[in-house]
Amino acid sequence: MKYIQRIFGAMLFAMASLPVLQPGSAAAQTAAPAANSAADPRLQDMVLGKPDAPVTIIEYASLTCPHCANFHATILPTLKTDYIDTGKVRLIFRDFPLDQLAFAGAALARCSGPERYFSFLEVLFAQQRQWATAPDPRAALVQIGRLGGMSAEQVEACFADQAVGDYILNARLEGNQKFNVSSTPTLIVNDKVLPGVPAMEEFRQLLDSLSKSGAASSSSSAASAAAGSGSSFFAGNMKTYITIAVVVLIVGGIVFFLLRKR
Repeated sequence: MKYIQRIFGAMLFAMASLPVLQPGSAAAQTAAPAANSAADPRLQDMVLGKPDAPVTIIEYASLTCPHCANFHATILPTLKTDYIDTGKVRLIFRDFPLDQLAFAGAALARCSGPERYFSFLEVLFAQQRQWATAPDPRAALVQIGRLGGMSAEQVEACFADQAVGDYILNARLEGNQKFNVSSTPTLIVNDKVLPGVPAMEEFRQLLDSLSKSGAASSSSSAASAAAGSGSSFFAGNMKTYITIAVVVLIVGGIVFFLLRKR
């Protein structure tokens, strides 16, 4: 009997040393890599809307472009109220400066930080004629920065910031190379480049169609992922199950042998 107790004790110890079979546990998943250090918040896509929105619009714009200013004054407010705020659309703004003034304005907006970025864009587009045609446009930009809570020294430092400047130029280069952007504004809707900014009603039809198809696709993908997660869980832990089965068989055989001898 003592032999049997020892055998069962050994079996329990072996099974206890196996990983706990729980979905989402460390044993059931590959360890996540160490997180990268936080990036400069100024050097990233500036985004309005939810990450899981079924429609993504990328806007390439220049702050001295009158058509861009018109888009922000006449279409973006409706787009924001009806689509972005309701979770249907996510808007990514990317710089595509067409001249040095637009480049300076883009730098100013980025240096204001992610929290104030779109507020600065709104002011820069709304007051485009005033600062872009001022006798001293740079001084006009400094004044806008000061009204937005930045000091004159901070604005000047922003104009001279190499990292910010490189990011803006790289965004412009990427837009040209990846999407063949050559004029502003250019909108990319779910990776499809629009030939121009459509009228709001035409735009609405496109977004409604993409929102519905995107929502249906997301629901289907979620269902497939849920079904697949169960099978992948069992497949990923097959080695554990086999180990348990082998231990049980070996111990059971030994117990059976000892009982027969008795």
